Amino acid sequence: MAEKTRKITKKILTTLVVAAFWILLWYLAAARVGLELLLPSPVHVFRRFFELLGDSVFYKTMGGSILRVSLGILQAVLAGVILGAVTAKSKVAAAVFGPPMTVIKSTPVASFAILAALWLGREKLPVFVTLLIVLPIVWSNVETGVRQVDRGLLEMTKVYNVGSIKTVFGIYVPSVTPFFGAAFKSAIGLAWKAGISAEVIVNTPNSVGQKLFESKAYFETVDLFAWTAAVVLLNLILDALIGLVSKRRSEEEKTDDQN
Repeated sequence: MAEKTRKITKKILTTLVVAAFWILLWYLAAARVGLELLLPSPVHVFRRFFELLGDSVFYKTMGGSILRVSLGILQAVLAGVILGAVTAKSKVAAAVFGPPMTVIKSTPVASFAILAALWLGREKLPVFVTLLIVLPIVWSNVETGVRQVDRGLLEMTKVYNVGSIKTVFGIYVPSVTPFFGAAFKSAIGLAWKAGISAEVIVNTPNSVGQKLFESKAYFETVDLFAWTAAVVLLNLILDALIGLVSKRRSEEEKTDDQN
């Protein structure tokens, strides 16, 4: 227990030292530039950030963006899991859906946003763009996980006449879970970038993207940095939570194996 505490303390101290180094570098660079319009001081940015935390509009704005990105992720996960399972089992399905997934992965977010804006409203566009960015990642990893299921175990389910539901949850789900976890973790950051980029492009109401758009339009560089810091901080928190859940799950699996 003491060893674990020391490791956590060391990690926290290392993170703080690294953060302090980059903030100091930022401060010196801002002082060197001497023009807040181009590069504001971290002191002013942090002060503005804490001012935003005390404003109810901040939470309404963040909540709107979180809802849109979450809806996009949820839809992408559902579609990606189903599509990945189907293409892993069917060569025809893989031939049909494989090329579109490759095209989606290779197309810039701005292209999706501009094209989709012709058909979708400003509220729905960020959800759609997030879905398109996350979908190929989930699909690819789920497909890989399904294809790597132990064939010997599948043969055993046929020999002992194991039902489809038990086969899915007893064999396929454990095999796919590590791949799905890796996909979900990498997709979170991309989803945030894609969703908020779409909000900026179409100026979605009650969104972080709208605040970034207005900051750029009115040359409010401090606000631009403060809102960006809020997005980065939220993404780091989500990433840490996902990592914590994954680590706890791994520890539970090791404990089960030992027992």
